[in-house]
Amino acid sequence: MEENTLFSESTEEERPYIIGELNRMIFHKESEHFSIASINVTDTNEDFSEKSLVIKGYFPPLEEGESYVFHGEFQEHKKFGRQYQVDFYKRVMPETKDGLIVYLASDLFHGIGQKTAERIVDELGEQAISMILQNPDVLDRVPKLAKEKKKQLHEALKEHQGFEHVMIHLNQYGFGLKMSQKIYEAFKDQTLSIIEEDPYQLVFEVEGFGFHRADEIAKMQELPDDHPTRVRAACLYIMQQSLSSGHVYLPTELCLSQVENLLNNGNMNAVTFEQLSDQIIHLAENRYVFIEEDHVYLPSLFHAENGLCHQLERITEESLDIEHTQADLMKIIGDVEEKEAMSYGEDQFQAIEKALHSKAMILTGGPGTGKTTVIKGIIQSYSKLNDVSIDPGDYGSGDPFPFILTAPTGRAAKRMTESTGLPARTIHRLLGWDGHNSFEKNQDNQLEGNVLIIDEFSMVDIWLANQLFRAIPSGMQVLIVGDEDQLPSVGPGQVLADLLRSEYIPSIQLTEVYRQKEGSKIIQLAHEIKNDQCTSKSLEKDHDFNFIPAGEHQIKELVTNIVKKAIDKGIELREVQVLAPMYRSETGIHKLNEEIQQVVNPKSKQKRDLTFKEVTYRKGDKVIQLVNQPEDGVYNGDIGEIAAIFRAEENVDQVEQVVVEYDSKEVVYPKKDLNNIMHAYCTSIHKSQGSEFSIVILPIVRGYRRMLRKNLIYTAITRSKQSLIICGDQQAFLEGIQTRDTNLRYTGLAEKLQENRIPAVEEEEEEEGLSPYDFM
Repeated sequence: MEENTLFSESTEEERPYIIGELNRMIFHKESEHFSIASINVTDTNEDFSEKSLVIKGYFPPLEEGESYVFHGEFQEHKKFGRQYQVDFYKRVMPETKDGLIVYLASDLFHGIGQKTAERIVDELGEQAISMILQNPDVLDRVPKLAKEKKKQLHEALKEHQGFEHVMIHLNQYGFGLKMSQKIYEAFKDQTLSIIEEDPYQLVFEVEGFGFHRADEIAKMQELPDDHPTRVRAACLYIMQQSLSSGHVYLPTELCLSQVENLLNNGNMNAVTFEQLSDQIIHLAENRYVFIEEDHVYLPSLFHAENGLCHQLERITEESLDIEHTQADLMKIIGDVEEKEAMSYGEDQFQAIEKALHSKAMILTGGPGTGKTTVIKGIIQSYSKLNDVSIDPGDYGSGDPFPFILTAPTGRAAKRMTESTGLPARTIHRLLGWDGHNSFEKNQDNQLEGNVLIIDEFSMVDIWLANQLFRAIPSGMQVLIVGDEDQLPSVGPGQVLADLLRSEYIPSIQLTEVYRQKEGSKIIQLAHEIKNDQCTSKSLEKDHDFNFIPAGEHQIKELVTNIVKKAIDKGIELREVQVLAPMYRSETGIHKLNEEIQQVVNPKSKQKRDLTFKEVTYRKGDKVIQLVNQPEDGVYNGDIGEIAAIFRAEENVDQVEQVVVEYDSKEVVYPKKDLNNIMHAYCTSIHKSQGSEFSIVILPIVRGYRRMLRKNLIYTAITRSKQSLIICGDQQAFLEGIQTRDTNLRYTGLAEKLQENRIPAVEEEEEEEGLSPYDFM
């Protein structure tokens, strides 16, 4: 709605309209500016003859006794009948001098009586209201009007007419009600002057207002291409765009070069390099960006990177009291081996020993190398060495459990619980994230326990790493676990890779593959890819692996048939996962989801469905959560099943709803929130990180070639526990695993730790650097 210009070629009078007065406000949600009201209809050119009507849309509460004109369209509600969706409205103003006098003399304007109203209209005419709103000094022309009354009248008009007056003008630029309200909230009565004189200010002050939109308005106003605020807004835009590539900073020269290309756009003389330099310095002086040694940072990333350096220094500087001898450790590990009826390999023993003797340590290794075995060994050995119980039931409410297990995703945390028998939580839950920028656990309210174990750390970006380490007390031991060959985090940074490269924290890499000895072709293939040893011979069929050659036109049918056969054999749908690297193509995620749904969960009279933006959701559908939703306890990447669909007349909220069951919890989605989920018969490889599935089906075709990289394919293969089926183009697969990820990420963490350039972090700066987690 924001993008449509509502004043099109037809005049306002020709457009469908409804004029009415407020009967009653039914609903108003201030945070979203959404309202529902009942009005008494006084005039309309719509095909509507009723005396009252329910209207809804993004508008503030209406006032009693006022008449409004609404533009929009009718919608049919299954329970409440016809309703009017408003996309533009304004107050109906008197069209004659007499009507204007009556309006100004009404109770809306305290202190303005009949005679004063007559003097105002006689002097200013029928355009008095718009003239006063645009320039209150015109009231100086009205005789015998006291200064205080001038001020009261102007304030009252702004209160009653301000937003509508501004909205009418904003509408001419193509802004809908929702964006208009956000702009008006930011600038109030200054809105129109700012739009006309410097629209680039909206980029800085209004969430969701982009550089290109400001540029369009500036061209209408004929502002110069080298306008200072245009240059600053372009700098911010380039820095914000760099987030999607995972950068923590941009080199100054690269940043300025990209800004120059954006601004000049073929006009080589529009903005000079000197002007660019001056404006980026201005941004730095006003703390919109930070410049550190030739690196340009957004504030949240600057504070996150420096903050993480500071927290790592604080934690590792604390000495570790070791009261046991080497002989004690050897005996205890031997006892653990005997209890578990297994023997640790040499590298596993070294990892357990190093972890117990280190304030912080990194444990890495590919699939089948025994990372989970080592984690359990560390927990059991620590328990015996320090005489602490590993049974959570032995601890009261005021007595913290000594072991904290956490991971970036719900499925990864669940796997930790299943493999160790101990409770594990997502990092967001552990820190008590409120869904915005606040965490319950921080440097002033830190975690309680003795040992923190963080799994799947390759997925953790610089923002989340900083928040987590702020909450770690100096006396706690930390074990970081991950596979450096998997995909880096979706958000900025490559924290695991940078920590390993810096060697600031001791690390142990497990290389011996134990599960391969059990005959796992999947594990063998993963390590051959990891070590650049994979050939066409590696793709030969085995008991748990198959590569099925297929043309691109065969993929949808082939993948669908494999999924159906697995389900027919009694394998649960949640344990069968198709993974693909692209969303939009004939063999992309969206198309594969459509095809699989038609086969495994087809339309049926016994199953309700609901269509939202051309996607049909049906009871029994497998879906994935796309955003963090902490208020409901679900997070990005959680997979669930649609348990029920309710019609609007069947619930108190009177809206269509979809209920999704995630493990043991149910989450209700009003229809408008279905953007937060999508079908999960096929998901992206990125979304699968931290998860494992019994059967993974991986289509590989030439159409994916720009996405196929070694770390992407490796991540997909290592999601499979029991059976891996790759189908498609073998040559495309082999070329993909030989292609390195060339998307270099600009990060400063490793260098700062290597060179011991750890800056002091001021407390207020650390707070200011809270991350915009809604981006994730």
